[in-house]
Amino acid sequence: MTAADAPTAGRFDARVENGQAAVEFAVALPLIVVVLLAITQVGVSVRNEVAVELAAREGARAAAVSGDPAGAAAAAARRAVSLPIEVSTASGGGRVSVTVTYVDPTDIAIIGAAIGPITHRATATMAVEPP
Repeated sequence: MTAADAPTAGRFDARVENGQAAVEFAVALPLIVVVLLAITQVGVSVRNEVAVELAAREGARAAAVSGDPAGAAAAAARRAVSLPIEVSTASGGGRVSVTVTYVDPTDIAIIGAAIGPITHRATATMAVEPP
């Protein structure tokens, strides 16, 4: 028996698995894309939450030192961020509270349609300082 006649058990035949890597990639790619889109949406939502909190703090600080708390709070909060926010002010007992609300449309493809809009809301309260 020669080496050419030896059984082929244990030998790798590359022709049998030519397209395996391409098929595995095609199966895994949609899942990878969805995960990357979800990570992007989480990042955008976290950024917007931080922006809303910043706007509330800026608005509360401006309202605490102003004679017109509502106007000062709205102006300062809108200057702090570039989002279309809603600002409300409540005062009493020597304190002023500013609440900022933003509805995030979640417009990242696939993920945004699956989860819908997210409402970000933050409230900051500060003591009113005498003029």
